[in-house]
Amino acid sequence: MLKGLYTAYTGLRNEQYHMDIMSNNLANSATVGFKKEGSTSQTFDAVFAYKLKDASDAAGNLPRRIGYNNPGVKIGEVYNDFTQGPLQVTDNTYDLALGGDGFFNIEFKNKAGVTSTKYTRAGNFTLTKEGFLVTKDGDYVLGTGGRIRLDPNTNTTIHKDGSIEQDGRIVSRLRITDFEDYDYLIKYGETYFEPVEGYKTKAADVQVFSGYLEASNVQVVSEMVNMINITRAYESNQKIVQTYDSTLEAAVTQLGRL
Repeated sequence: MLKGLYTAYTGLRNEQYHMDIMSNNLANSATVGFKKEGSTSQTFDAVFAYKLKDASDAAGNLPRRIGYNNPGVKIGEVYNDFTQGPLQVTDNTYDLALGGDGFFNIEFKNKAGVTSTKYTRAGNFTLTKEGFLVTKDGDYVLGTGGRIRLDPNTNTTIHKDGSIEQDGRIVSRLRITDFEDYDYLIKYGETYFEPVEGYKTKAADVQVFSGYLEASNVQVVSEMVNMINITRAYESNQKIVQTYDSTLEAAVTQLGRL
């Protein structure tokens, strides 16, 4: 195989992968609490080994090539950018935003009926007719004592420390969790996160702002510039493939006549 052709092919796949991520970011630029994603690229793999006095080698000490070398670019990892997004005023008591590092705790039930805790920065909550504080999808918001249930007919004040006051008394407190290393968080859907094995939590140094929402941290102009750069890189790899195609065509149609 022509190494240049393979290298161009891996470049095409890599840029297409980047484009998918940028497109998803732009599609969620208006999603409350959304954290944009990014991706990395790696150079080709090169593996070498050293054998010193290896009796299992029938060739003895004769020099020979070992290892393998795959040319081209390799798709790296996808990462989340947890930079805080701008706060938007809504004046809705149950719209909540976090100032600082931390996540709301959400009781989530999947299609199989398994319940688990997910974490989110999206605070566009509401009350059910029974008085439970829930997300826009109907998942329960958790407090320090479990599900948060309020009197829907009573004025509510949510303080910066996460305590919820009704009729002059604290009736509940939001459960807010932070993590020592965000590399242990993976995305679950668009705004939920779940930890993987090995994660560690820590006390959240955060304030709760009632009547605000944290907007997406996607900067549309920057994402558009990135998409233009990706498109140009994709076109460059296309030209390489076309050049190899022309060269092979000449080899088949002209050299064969000699």
